[in-house]
Amino acid sequence: MRLLRSTTHCDVQPNGRSFHRQAARAIVLDGENILMLYTERYHDYTLPGGGVDEGENLVDGLIRELIEETGAADIGNIKAFGRYEEYRPWYKNDFDIMHMESFCYTCDIHSELGETRLEDYEVSNGMRPVWINIHDAISHNEHTMANSNKKGFSIERETFLLKLIVKELIPQIDVNSI
Repeated sequence: MRLLRSTTHCDVQPNGRSFHRQAARAIVLDGENILMLYTERYHDYTLPGGGVDEGENLVDGLIRELIEETGAADIGNIKAFGRYEEYRPWYKNDFDIMHMESFCYTCDIHSELGETRLEDYEVSNGMRPVWINIHDAISHNEHTMANSNKKGFSIERETFLLKLIVKELIPQIDVNSI
């Protein structure tokens, strides 16, 4: 899968103890609307998805996470979009650094969402699935990055991905043809 970006957070210590984590993330579009997770604690929008369990392949992890976090049904037409790699601080389990690889896939779902099966920490963080205009999600995340002290580590990744989705997957209107 093509590498979209590799980043290292400024707080990562060069010789820290690291572990590797893989995640699968869904890009679900309906015109300029995109299915996102809004998290009240961090005041941000993120793509649905998360960690892939040991022994689980990426696509199965994507489907499981999409169902759990959004209640999505009829998931299909799954296609690889790209991989975002990041090194960021980690403060538990005897590690200093998490090497996270987010494997992003486009897919289609039934437009009506069912019941979610969020984990306790996701519920306590105020996470909920929403359809939102992708430009509004970008603007919101940029505002949070510039003005909030409670932003999470993922917001920079998510905003980069949203901008790339606009560039590569949202048809641009040719103003000269209007």
